Amino acid sequence: MRERLGEALFLRVAGPDGARHRERIHGTPGPRWFPRGSPITIVHGDASMYVGGIRAVLLETMQPEAMTAVAEHSGYRGDMWGRLARTSRFIAVTTFGTADHAQQAVDAVRAIHDQVHGTMPDGTPYDANDPHLLLWVHVAEIQSFLLAHRRYGARRLDQAGYDEYVAQTGEIARRLGVVDPPTTEADLHATVEGFRPELRATDHARDAVAYLIREPELPLTALPPYWVLVAGAIGLMPEWSRRPLALPTLPVAHDRVADLLGRAATRTVRWATAPDRARAARLHAEAAGASAAAG
Repeated sequence: MRERLGEALFLRVAGPDGARHRERIHGTPGPRWFPRGSPITIVHGDASMYVGGIRAVLLETMQPEAMTAVAEHSGYRGDMWGRLARTSRFIAVTTFGTADHAQQAVDAVRAIHDQVHGTMPDGTPYDANDPHLLLWVHVAEIQSFLLAHRRYGARRLDQAGYDEYVAQTGEIARRLGVVDPPTTEADLHATVEGFRPELRATDHARDAVAYLIREPELPLTALPPYWVLVAGAIGLMPEWSRRPLALPTLPVAHDRVADLLGRAATRTVRWATAPDRARAARLHAEAAGASAAAG
């Protein structure tokens, strides 16, 4: 049962080529951007990312230009899981992969962004390379991963560790075109708060959230555990975002239940994916040994 559940989760998150990419990411010898055991590898290697990833998608929808770009150029309908696999692969490569592979992943994303531009309904242009939009996507994601790890992570960090996590993710953000990303947790939350005046729930946003929650294109047997992860993600959403996105508006009652469900869900994910994480760690260690021998 553990093997079947782990394989099902890995297939959904990493895609049909996930095993091949895992071998390449963790098993290729060479220098990395971040050492194993540093905060970014601890956070991004934890099962809490399942909750954080859902929370990131929900929060990102609140920026109208960013949401329009997604809706018009990389539709969430029909390819939600493909987009998830590509995003999770980018995070894995830039966190755990060799420096060369990480830079290739960044270059590929920047090439895609070069093609994403258009016009809002009021005539305002948008461009995926706009540093302001890049900053929003970055802070929405990193705040979500950090909050999920604070609540559900197996190995919590101290404040210095979370500050270093934010600074490390900022190194990747700069390579993507973000100007002056936050470097501490306090700066991260302040940056998200600074976006508040421009955030709102458009029709695209509400449609995306409804699709994510109610039509996730999963087998019936996978829906209950998926909705448990969703509940955990909603429990981490700021209260000001809930009514506009038609999320539960009784946060105290909902969040108490969501917290219990989120803990149960992340423990289950951690249990089911333990063999995959052990294999990745073994590949990583072998690659490090090969690099040391070559050096």
